[in-house]
Amino acid sequence: MLGNSLTTAHGLPTQLASALDAEVVVHARGGARLAEHLNPKTRNGARTLAALAPTPADDAPQPLAWDFVVLQEMSHAPATTPEAYARSASALCALARAAGATPVIYATWAYRAGSTKLQRLGLTYAQMHALMHASFAQVAANNHAVLADACDAFYYAPDPAALYAPDGVHPSELGTRVAASVLANAMDAATPKSHAM
Repeated sequence: MLGNSLTTAHGLPTQLASALDAEVVVHARGGARLAEHLNPKTRNGARTLAALAPTPADDAPQPLAWDFVVLQEMSHAPATTPEAYARSASALCALARAAGATPVIYATWAYRAGSTKLQRLGLTYAQMHALMHASFAQVAANNHAVLADACDAFYYAPDPAALYAPDGVHPSELGTRVAASVLANAMDAATPKSHAM
């Protein structure tokens, strides 16, 4: 999982690992953008680029094999800087595929309705949701990536406010459970099933 505090909140990777019965490796830093994972001069970039390096020569140590690579952008970037987000996500999708993994777009949510952070952006809750969702859907379609749509899951929840932490940006414990479920379901649906005969 490549991301930031929206990826690590309330033990989301642990919940996802449990739901999928799989190992989950996290490269994250609070406030990180996906572009950081493409920069070898950053800690996350060096780790990510090494983890997604092409298969080495036969005599070199083999890298870990990845089934999925989850991409989570900084909270508002898909709405406010969609072109930059798309460039970084596309580059990471290509690296994931070259490493034999399926890229997953972790579509996070708009800021909570009425929150000060949302007001600072000058957007309504509906506007931010629409911009975020369109950006995620376009990037997923353009890169043939799996869309894990927590953006819609939050927006259309019976009580969206319950899914947010007090800051109106991060998920509450319930919101993290919803996000982990969305991710697990999306990856499970994208996993080829063996056919019994």
